[in-house]
Amino acid sequence: MNLTRWNPARDLAALEVDRLNRMFDAVFSGEPLTSSAWVPAVDIYETAEKDVIVKVEVPDMKREDIKVTFENNVLTIEGERKASEDVKNEQYHRIERRYGAFRRSFTMPASVDGTRVQAAYADGVLKITLPQRAEAKPRQITIDG
Repeated sequence: MNLTRWNPARDLAALEVDRLNRMFDAVFSGEPLTSSAWVPAVDIYETAEKDVIVKVEVPDMKREDIKVTFENNVLTIEGERKASEDVKNEQYHRIERRYGAFRRSFTMPASVDGTRVQAAYADGVLKITLPQRAEAKPRQITIDG
C-alpha cells in the first residue's frame, strides 16, 4: 500500500482549472448573444437627510425600456437590454457585455414614503430617490422650564 501525501496547493490548483474550464465553456458554448443573463450593478446608500438613494448602472438602454415600481416597501427595477440588430453574431470578434431581461428587487425601510419616490435617468445611470416620511425624520424637541 502506498501512502500519498496530501498537498493542498495541488487540490486548489485542480479547483482553479475546473473553474477556468467552466468559464470557457460558458463563453464559447455557442449560445445566442441575447440568451446570456445579466444583472446591472446597484449602489444603495442613505443621505444625511435619511433619504435612500438607489443607483443602477443600465448603459445603452432607453428610458422607456426600464420599469420601476414600489409596492409594499419593495422597490423593483426591471427591463431588457437588447443587442444591436445591425451586427450579426458571426461578425463579432469579442462579446463581453451581457444582454437580456433583468429584474432586481430590494426591500426598503418602513420609513420610506412610497408616494414621493422619484427616478431620473442620465448617462446610463438610473437614480431613484426614496424620501423618508416626515414623521420618521428626527426632530429637535425644546425643553421648557
